[in-house]
Amino acid sequence: MADHSIQGKVVLIAGGAKNLGGLIARDLAAQGARAVAIHYNSESSKPDAEATVAALQGLGAKAVALQGDLTGAAAMEKLFADTIAAVGRPDIAINTVGKVLKKPLQDVTEAEYDTMSAVNAKTAFFFLKEAGKHVNDNGKVLTLVTSLLGAFTPFYAAYAGTKAPVEHFTRAAAKEFGERGISVTAVGPGPMDTPFFYPAEGADAVAYHKTAAALSPFSTTGLTDIEDVVPFIRHLVSDGWWITGQTILINGGYTTK
Repeated sequence: MADHSIQGKVVLIAGGAKNLGGLIARDLAAQGARAVAIHYNSESSKPDAEATVAALQGLGAKAVALQGDLTGAAAMEKLFADTIAAVGRPDIAINTVGKVLKKPLQDVTEAEYDTMSAVNAKTAFFFLKEAGKHVNDNGKVLTLVTSLLGAFTPFYAAYAGTKAPVEHFTRAAAKEFGERGISVTAVGPGPMDTPFFYPAEGADAVAYHKTAAALSPFSTTGLTDIEDVVPFIRHLVSDGWWITGQTILINGGYTTK
């Protein structure tokens, strides 16, 4: 009987240097993960990646930080190959990579659309492809999406629209990888209190989102506290949990505007 633990597992987290990804990495190491490979995109994130590696090592896990622009299939192949060379085949693979754009649909340029599609959809597709090849049998694969997938709201066509395909990728992967006991899920949080959120929103929208949810008065800032998302992630990637092919929206009564 499975013990619902992370003990002894090897973890790969794309976008694992900071914010939610970094917190997930620390949590899984604290839960007994044997090794954690974190990915970061650019040199500007390198200090965060190094700090996260040091924290993981302090928690007793073997840790490595791997840099790359994951919008190309070859880079994704390299990420998994380098992970395996450094810490072994992953039991758990988590993709937190994403990019937000809040803009009227008619103002979105072709270059912006291509960037959003590459970061949000293409990266997720090839992450799942490589996870299907390299994650150990009975492993867990999870992608971060957005609660906007369940919303009826303006200005996020390029963001939510390029995250939406990940729901379908998740269902297909769940069917295709299931014969090896691999669970594939997606989690869509509401607006989170991270640097990922604020640059896309004006001051009025920030103020609105901080009061929009029924549970806003009970969080630190009124937004979703990333510390409250982590237990869901831990639950979904633990031994013994076999939810698969699902997108789980975590919004706490989040209302879009």
